[in-house]
Amino acid sequence: MGKVLVKNAKIVNENTIVENDILIQDDIIVKIGKDLSDATAKVIDVNGNYVFPGVIDDQVHFREPGLTHKGNIASESRAAVAGGITTYMEQPNTNPQTTTIEKLEAKFAMAKDSSYANYSFLFGGTNDNLEEIKKLDKNACSGVKLFLGSSTGNMLVDNEQVIESIFNNTEMVISAHCEDEQTIRENLAKYKEEFGDDIPIKNHPLIRSEEACYISSSKAIALAKKTGARFHVFHVSTAKEMDLFRNDIPLEQKKITAEVCVHHLWFAEEDYQTKGTLIKWNPAVKKATDREALWKALLDNRIDVIATDHAPHTFEEKDNVYTKAPSGGPLVQHALPALLQKYKEGVISLEKIAEKMCHNPAILFEIEKRGFVREGYYADLVVVNTNDTWKVTKENIAYMCGWSPFQGDTFDSRVTHTFVNGHLAYENGNFSEKRNAKRLTFNR
Repeated sequence: MGKVLVKNAKIVNENTIVENDILIQDDIIVKIGKDLSDATAKVIDVNGNYVFPGVIDDQVHFREPGLTHKGNIASESRAAVAGGITTYMEQPNTNPQTTTIEKLEAKFAMAKDSSYANYSFLFGGTNDNLEEIKKLDKNACSGVKLFLGSSTGNMLVDNEQVIESIFNNTEMVISAHCEDEQTIRENLAKYKEEFGDDIPIKNHPLIRSEEACYISSSKAIALAKKTGARFHVFHVSTAKEMDLFRNDIPLEQKKITAEVCVHHLWFAEEDYQTKGTLIKWNPAVKKATDREALWKALLDNRIDVIATDHAPHTFEEKDNVYTKAPSGGPLVQHALPALLQKYKEGVISLEKIAEKMCHNPAILFEIEKRGFVREGYYADLVVVNTNDTWKVTKENIAYMCGWSPFQGDTFDSRVTHTFVNGHLAYENGNFSEKRNAKRLTFNR
């Protein structure tokens, strides 16, 4: 691939913003400094725009294998690089589910041929695959995923003895979807009795309620503390859960960590009036007070990571009555622009965005040589212009499903360039069809 010299960059990295140049050779950052020159390098002048480490998204659903009418590894990783996401961790609730080592390696083979972004996969825990988890090498993939509440592609793990055994039998990070199934079923039955299948969408956060989230996450965290497991709570959504997490020790020392998703930071229950089932997620978007509490916890470091839970469905699937409309939506292309909008509004700093979207996922999952702009690290870089206003329209949406919950919204910042292992994968709306993605490696 040769050399690339990125000139006049404001590098957002490790709680600083420093104006420097970046020299890339093949897939590695070899030099960061002032006024660099190299006669053999291709020069890309970013004209004082900000350069972030490539975003690492620890939770996506790219729908391959088995659900590829909604999206696939190629289409959704391509959309990801348009949004500055250079690395993703894909979830196990595909068809077939990623619950054996054989199925895990089959997914890696698919990604090797088709992914535009760096990749790893979470291994799905079930009520009956403990022996497979025991055989899983700690460096084989990004971690183990448990669905402690049912969602798309039911992989519900509801046997508490099994959960404890999983917690006792892996060194890997165990990530979980935490909602109490019994509470949800009782709530749903009550609303179905009143409305049938056409339950008003505003009731979604009452069905998949604060209590359902708290019962599940608090119980799982107690079990993690009992067993000493390394436990990561995906997509926290309630103010009540924030007391379960600590901010008095650095991330490297935490055994219990938390992630928040972009939609829970952006939307609140009043948005159901205009967005309807397009913002139906599990866990549900809840009250504005929950959103405010999530932001507070994110900024004071009780919440460690921002992710997307990118989960595309076709518009026709979403455009249904409540009980038939699936939960989830596409987000990888618009997550970083949405966070940058909050920067423009004074809610979050650029340095904190880099910490929560780039540095911390790398630290938490112990990813090798990614998540930072450092000499000797892979050249995953994202250039953003924070003064380039654009509107999300059907024409500029890259997802296979062709819609976005942000459709019609205007952002004031734009991703202009995305480098994946030194290769310019995306530039000003244009994609390179060359794929230079790598399977993630880990320092465990």
